[in-house]
Amino acid sequence: MRINILAIESSCDETAAAVIQNGKLLNNIIASQSVHAAFGGVVPELASRAHEKKIVTVVNDALTSAGIRVNELDAVAFTRGPGLIGSLLVGTSFAKGLALAQGIPLIEVNHMQAHVMAHFIPDRKPRLPFLCLTVSGGHTQLVLMRDMLKFELLGQTRDDAAGEAFDKGAKLLGLPYPGGPLIDKLAAEGDPGRFRFPHTSMPGYDYSFSGIKTSLLYMLKDGVAKSPDFVEHNLKDLCAGYQHRILSMLMEKLKKAAEDYNITTIGLAGGVAANSGLREMLQHEAKLCGWEIFIPDFGYCTDNAGMIAITAHYKFLEGSFSDLSAVPVASLGPDLAFSS
Repeated sequence: MRINILAIESSCDETAAAVIQNGKLLNNIIASQSVHAAFGGVVPELASRAHEKKIVTVVNDALTSAGIRVNELDAVAFTRGPGLIGSLLVGTSFAKGLALAQGIPLIEVNHMQAHVMAHFIPDRKPRLPFLCLTVSGGHTQLVLMRDMLKFELLGQTRDDAAGEAFDKGAKLLGLPYPGGPLIDKLAAEGDPGRFRFPHTSMPGYDYSFSGIKTSLLYMLKDGVAKSPDFVEHNLKDLCAGYQHRILSMLMEKLKKAAEDYNITTIGLAGGVAANSGLREMLQHEAKLCGWEIFIPDFGYCTDNAGMIAITAHYKFLEGSFSDLSAVPVASLGPDLAFSS
């Protein structure tokens, strides 16, 4: 028996759809939105309008490339949250309408849990228990996975996400949006010890990145006051120091959690997982600590429907379905209990 599931992701500015068959991902279609670059960040209203324009085409492309007809689907999955409420509403409404029309089950997926579950798409899957650091523009979380679809949130940011700190820092440095990848590129050629930024220490496994962003702001103000060309002449070293501090704070809590819970199977997820500096730090710690590390392919690190699909597959096997009263949720609160 073949189990075909269509998955839809629309939490922010990526309109995505994927088809999974018996746990094997057949495709992962993503339509990005370039309209936000001019504004230096995602504009929620523009994002939701773009989803409305693209979702039919993206879903059709996913079904067509998979060779699956609509009447061959056994379930439809969607991201319920967290995310931008207008964007989520487009995906949720489409999924509910399709499920109702076809008379098939509806599966809601927690976006943050899906980032962790992205590690289970390839043939090489993590052993459980599994500790995952999810780092993106909207979230920074340390999650312990003891069993399939059983998540424990150990820590998260109290303010800015690490990816947000990168993008906002890039904006202060005059770099175009999204600036995180540019900081990473410039940092590779800079001296991380020349400009030092404060290390914010939070209780337990929580993070805080707002302080480092403020520190960069005042450093740039003081530097430009002394020399108008301060940023231009020191850009690579500024990027290197700024990135090093963010990454060192991420790794400190990850290492602490791994030691405290005696976990050696470690994963990295989210868009910032593409950061070369973070990958190098993780690989270095892995050698020192004897970790087995897992990092999904880049296409499964950023927002995508493949991670929604793999989560939906395991939920389908458990018979964990939603009803048509399900509504999108912009924030899931302090824990990850919402769709386990």
